[in-house]
Amino acid sequence: MTSGDKKFDVVIWGATGFTGEITAEYLLEKYGVSETLRWALGGRNREKLERVREAIGHRVGVESSAIPLVVGDAGDASSMTELARSTRVVCTTVGPYTLYGSPLVAACAQEGTDYCDLTGEIQWIRKMIDSHHAQAQASGARLVPTSGFDCIPSDLGVFFLQQEMQKRHGVPCSQIKLRVNGFSGGASGGTIASMMAMMDEAARDPEVSRLMRDPYALNPEGLAPGLDGADLAGAAWDADFNQWTGPFVMAAMNTRIVRRSNALLDHAYGKEFRYDEATLTGSGPGGFAKAAGLAASLGGGMAAMSLGPLRRFLHRRLPQPGEGPSRKQREEGYWDLLLWGRHPDDPSKNIRGRVQGDRDPGYGSTAKMLAESAVGLALDPRETGGGFLTPAAAMGSTLLNRLESSAGVTFSIEND
Repeated sequence: MTSGDKKFDVVIWGATGFTGEITAEYLLEKYGVSETLRWALGGRNREKLERVREAIGHRVGVESSAIPLVVGDAGDASSMTELARSTRVVCTTVGPYTLYGSPLVAACAQEGTDYCDLTGEIQWIRKMIDSHHAQAQASGARLVPTSGFDCIPSDLGVFFLQQEMQKRHGVPCSQIKLRVNGFSGGASGGTIASMMAMMDEAARDPEVSRLMRDPYALNPEGLAPGLDGADLAGAAWDADFNQWTGPFVMAAMNTRIVRRSNALLDHAYGKEFRYDEATLTGSGPGGFAKAAGLAASLGGGMAAMSLGPLRRFLHRRLPQPGEGPSRKQREEGYWDLLLWGRHPDDPSKNIRGRVQGDRDPGYGSTAKMLAESAVGLALDPRETGGGFLTPAAAMGSTLLNRLESSAGVTFSIEND
């Protein structure tokens, strides 16, 4: 079956979950029912899918009964093959992916079906790259993980800043720093579950722990590492922002995706390109105290979760999958990231940028970014062949434009 013969453009797989339902609601509000986009809701329970279909229609104020439903089993290879054969793109929110995602990736790689997800599980992505990148190249499937707040703002923010440096000065930035300036939003039960699953796997397998510490863990096999080292773990003064900085909990995932993008884009940023992320905490003694406190809390949290009994105790008391912030919290949330790019030769030509989102990062903004990634894969002209890719390497400028026009994400240059 060719892509033109497939029944759907996009299937939202896991539509009965918290994030899946928000993503489906966005698609209904933005694209209607089978108007410009042929899309369906997918999951393992038809009755739950019917309830979601009715609920999103009621909230959006649109008759939704014509949205098709696709029922399947994430753990069954033949069921996932049938799903992949039915659609041009599978957009999945079913995590933890290390537990529930592998059969679907295998099916999409085999059938030449494009794919996007929300994972932040480094060890699982590495395993999927090793298992399916070559097959996806052969079939033409573009497999694009990390298509939410993990890791689109970082990946496309760097892509954007590099484009601007090239347009203005004809060279790429030799170094880019991303600094978290602020965000607001509720805790994600699904993200917590994924983190717990990753820690469980690390406790069983020392190789997973080693991989999580490797700054180039997701680069193509056999490629020489660059100049970057470990992610920031303590308080540090940043002279380029004139503030203290502390660690950013998502840097371990974001930085590795950015480095993979550079490799997949034939080192468009340079073979000695450097990239890091941190959180701004202010200047003076107060800024230092905040940075040190952030480092202590994150370090203590990771240490606690490395202990099996304590990890399980905490997991029972944290938000569970399917739980998340209210609509009001999502709509009042935001995120604000600052970028600084170094000109390789002339400091007067250094460049500053900004990436902002108009919803909470974990759900409201993530759902819109994921949905537009899926629609872009389905409808926009291809910019690359198949493989296990990144948002920047798979869609680049087309996705950046989509996010600005539809998803409440803005990219700007602060120098101007």
